[in-house]
Amino acid sequence: MPEGHTIHRLALEYRERFGGRCVRVTSPQGKFSDGAALVDGRLLRATEAHGKHLFLGFTDPPAGPATTAPLPPEATAWVHIHLGLFGKQAFGADPAPPPTDTVRLRLRTDTAWADLRGPTTCALITDAEKTAVHTRLGPDPLRPDADPDRAWARISRSRTSVAALLLDQKVIAGVGNVYRAEVLFRHGIDPHRAGRDLTRAEWDAVWADLCVLMRDGVRANRIDTVRPEHTPEAMGRPPRVDDHGGEVYVYRRAGAACHLCGGAVAAAELAARNLFWCPTCQPPR
Repeated sequence: MPEGHTIHRLALEYRERFGGRCVRVTSPQGKFSDGAALVDGRLLRATEAHGKHLFLGFTDPPAGPATTAPLPPEATAWVHIHLGLFGKQAFGADPAPPPTDTVRLRLRTDTAWADLRGPTTCALITDAEKTAVHTRLGPDPLRPDADPDRAWARISRSRTSVAALLLDQKVIAGVGNVYRAEVLFRHGIDPHRAGRDLTRAEWDAVWADLCVLMRDGVRANRIDTVRPEHTPEAMGRPPRVDDHGGEVYVYRRAGAACHLCGGAVAAAELAARNLFWCPTCQPPR
C-alpha cells in the first residue's frame, strides 16, 4: 500500500496538471459514473492529502458549468480517493490513450490526462463528510496543521506496541510499513515496546525524523532512510536492489547483516504485517 509521501505527491501532481482548470471527468469503468457526471466540467479548485487519503475539490467556474447544475454558493464537491492495496494512478500529456474498462476515474483537459484504477475508495463527498474523514485520522507529519501532541496523548497511555501504534492511522496518518521499520531503527527503539514506555524525548525525536524523512520521500519519489555515512558509496557496499527502491536499514532485509552492527536483521509478523528490526541495535528495555 502506498505510504503518505506518495499520496502527497499525487496531490501535487493533480494540482500542477489540473489545478485552476475546468476538467472533463468520466468513469470509463462505470462504477463512478454518477459522481463523475456531477463534477464533469467543473473547476478543480483544490487538491489535498491527509495520510493515505487524497481529496480533489471541485467548484463551479466563474460563469457556471455548461453541463451540470450549479453548486450552492461556496460549496465544494470533493472526490475522495484511497488507493488501498491495488489502486494505481497514471498521468500523461495529450493525446490521451483510449481508456480501458479498468479505469475508475479519468480527468482530462486539452493538455493532460489522469487515470485512476483499482482504488479501495473513489467517492463523491461533501465538505462535512470530508471533515469527518480528517477528524478520525491522526496527525500527518506532512501537513502544516499536524499536532504531534495528539498522537503522543494516545501513545503515552497505550499498552500496545509502538510498532502497531505507528501503523494505526487514527494515531498517526500516512506512516506505513517502511517508515515504521526505519524510523524505529534510526532511534534504536525496540518495536515491541509498549507506547507508554516511550519517553517524551523519544517520541519528539521520532516525530521530527518522520517529518524530515517523509518530506524527502515527497521530493525524491522514493524512500531513502540511511544516513550519509551509511550509503553504499560511503560504506563501499553494493546498492540495494528491490522493487521498493531506496536505501534502507532493515525493511525487507530479514537475515541480512545490519549496516551498523553486522548482526542479522530479524523479521516477524505483527498485526498481519511484516515487521523488521535489528535485535542488537534495537534492544528490549
